[in-house]
Amino acid sequence: MELKDFGFDQWFEAQAGTLPRQDCCIARVTAVDRGSYLIRNELTEVPAELAGRLSFQTEDPGDLPCVGDWVTAQFYNDDTAAIIHGVFPRKTFLRRRSAGDHADYQMIAANIDTAFIVQSCHYDFNPHRLERYLVMAADGHVDPKVILTKTDLISREELEEKLAIIGSVTRAQVLALSNVTGSGFDEFRKTLSPSRTYCLLGSSGVGKTTLINRLMGRQAFETKAVSGTGEGTHTTSRRQLIMLGQGAMLIDTPGMRELGIMGASDGVDMGFEEFVRLSARCRYADCSHGHEPGCAVRAAVETGELSEDRYSSYLKLRKESEHYEMSYLDRRKKDRAFGKFLKTYKKQVKKD
Repeated sequence: MELKDFGFDQWFEAQAGTLPRQDCCIARVTAVDRGSYLIRNELTEVPAELAGRLSFQTEDPGDLPCVGDWVTAQFYNDDTAAIIHGVFPRKTFLRRRSAGDHADYQMIAANIDTAFIVQSCHYDFNPHRLERYLVMAADGHVDPKVILTKTDLISREELEEKLAIIGSVTRAQVLALSNVTGSGFDEFRKTLSPSRTYCLLGSSGVGKTTLINRLMGRQAFETKAVSGTGEGTHTTSRRQLIMLGQGAMLIDTPGMRELGIMGASDGVDMGFEEFVRLSARCRYADCSHGHEPGCAVRAAVETGELSEDRYSSYLKLRKESEHYEMSYLDRRKKDRAFGKFLKTYKKQVKKD
């Protein structure tokens, strides 16, 4: 196989000259698990570790390699292990705010062509969570598609209602399927193209791993039944890139209980396209759509053109994104100031 079969196109070729250590090979990160890496080149897949310089000089953890990244690596020990020296710029990405109250980015995956946002027709169906995933995809310039699983658990009328709700949230393609009956699976398979990278996003128990097993035609990965309350149980424990038989690549991710938004104002706007169209009619160009006079968005809510629920979600996500972005930038500013202080102090000690 060649690098282009793994998605290494002309865009990445143009970036190759900007990376250090021209004696290194180019490889793609296929798994990340607690600081351990697997990378793959044209010939083999091997465990890898970060070079000390890359590890210690990378200020932002979000700039360290994640699944889907292209890297430069030095293979050793008869090509059974490698050291990662550099990370290619990312064409697209998926990221979220780190879990908890700490303002920091957590990278989910990089260089994805399409994100499949998976929700179940059963307990997991949640339009507000779907909105967050759509903002995540828009923020990283990833094309979203929605997969609605477990259609065998509801009636046709209930399915149509859920499809209508999704249609009010996004114009992205929606695929409804059942891993039990196989309904809709062939349509899903046809969306996968060779040399393209796809990512599965969704809560635990929505059927992501079962979907992968069906694509691979075997029980390649462990699955578990949902709990007695109907909630999903964790099966996937790490992010990994899987090569499928038809040449497409699929990144599986653990279920995410928290889906925080940070620094994604543009992603919020793209995820709420109807608000962007209406804002062109607002009296003020920088209208926040809160309390300003002449706000076309708020007027549309008052006339019923936009739903109050959708409006509330938009304001909430924008506020959350901007709040944590300010916290993040403030912390980075303090970290840089402290770093400068340490450098000055060390120079002074050497002089003395």
